[in-house]
Amino acid sequence: MIDNTRTPYEQIGGEEGVRRLVDRFYDLMDNLPEAQPIRGMHAKSLRSSREKLFLFLSGWLGGPGLYQEKYGHPMLRRRHLPFPIGRAERDQWMTCMTRALHDTVEDEGLRGHLRQAFFQVADHMRNRPEAGGEAGLRIIGQPSSQQVKAPEKADAMERKTTNDSN
Repeated sequence: MIDNTRTPYEQIGGEEGVRRLVDRFYDLMDNLPEAQPIRGMHAKSLRSSREKLFLFLSGWLGGPGLYQEKYGHPMLRRRHLPFPIGRAERDQWMTCMTRALHDTVEDEGLRGHLRQAFFQVADHMRNRPEAGGEAGLRIIGQPSSQQVKAPEKADAMERKTTNDSN
C-alpha cells in the first residue's frame, strides 16, 4: 500500500535503499543476457553510471536533489539522444528495473507505482522510429501524426485492429 505521508525515497529506505536499487539494477544489466544490447551502450565500468543514477533517483524519488546540485537540470531526454533507443531498448531497461524493484522494494503497491513511473520515463527516452511504421514517439523532422500512444490506448487500438482484421 502506498504511504502518501512519506516520499518514495523514504519508503524504500532513503540513501541506502536507493543505492541498493541502483546497484541491483546495474548488476542485472551487467549479467542478464537479454540486457546486453543496452549494457553495450554504457562504458566498460558502470561506476559512473551507478553514481549518476543514484544521484538522479535520490531527487526523483523525493529525497535530496543531489544530481541537480552537482550537474544542474538532468535533461534526461537530451542526455540520451546520442543512443538509439526504441521499444527493445526501453524494454531491456525496464526488465532490469522491474527485477531490481522486485528484489529491493518490499511493498507491492509501491513497487507497482514506481514501475509505472519508470515506464513513463523509459518510454519518453525513445528516440528512433520503429519497424512496421508504428506511430510512436515523434521524431524530429517526421510528420506530427507520429505521436506517443499511451500504453493502454495502444493496447486497445491493437485489439481493435486485430479484431477488425479477423
